[in-house]
Amino acid sequence: MVEPKKVRFVYRRKLVAMKAIIIGAAGGIGRSLCEKISSAGGEAFLMGRNADNLRPIAEAFGWGYAGCDASDWTQLDQHFSAAEGVLGGVDCAINLAGSVLLKPMHLTSQKDWEDTIRTNLTTAAGVVKAAIPRMQSNGGSIVLLSSAAAGIGMQNHEAIAASKSGIEGLVLSAAATYASKKIRINAVAPGLVKTPLTERIWKNDRSAEASLSLHPLQRFGEPSDVANAILFLASKDNSWITGQILGVDGGLGTLKILPPMR
Repeated sequence: MVEPKKVRFVYRRKLVAMKAIIIGAAGGIGRSLCEKISSAGGEAFLMGRNADNLRPIAEAFGWGYAGCDASDWTQLDQHFSAAEGVLGGVDCAINLAGSVLLKPMHLTSQKDWEDTIRTNLTTAAGVVKAAIPRMQSNGGSIVLLSSAAAGIGMQNHEAIAASKSGIEGLVLSAAATYASKKIRINAVAPGLVKTPLTERIWKNDRSAEASLSLHPLQRFGEPSDVANAILFLASKDNSWITGQILGVDGGLGTLKILPPMR
């Protein structure tokens, strides 16, 4: 009796290549996302306030980059035009620019408030405004960054929750406005992610313990957790998804785990 030949199947998943603009690319999530886009065969143009922070990342992948204040819509549009020329088109725009302000409202100055709104919401709106004209003909994907704090009441999060809630409203309205143009607009809403921006929380034993207790999966997020979700929403492979806020938060935004009964 002849033994049947054993056949080994190897399946390698490769996302449809993209040409992306990433704002705020120098942060922890941005660095992870760049690695994933490159591995998937895509390319990107990187933007951020500090060009020196972008340089080593861009040079590692052979990509273009520019220093840019993304809250200045005129400046942002000019850099989008430059990026479009470098990439030969734009089919994806990802905004990672943001800030974290943890203060109760009575201690929040008007400058604190305006800076938080500008850095988070004004930048997000500017990215949508700049990306849309570059996607009118062939469609595309825009991914913004919200927060689990936009959907639940958390102490001392008034300014950041307001700005992120604005982003979620922007996503829903813009997704409806531009659906006929095949432009998809979504957002990722993380819990606490271990990045340089949040290290004053997760590196402090007391605040880390308190924050960790709010995450049902009992760990903080890693930059790759959020980058994976962004890449999922951005990819042409998932072109039937729009107007969604994807929670990547260890259960923070939707679950409440009660202590064990004694």
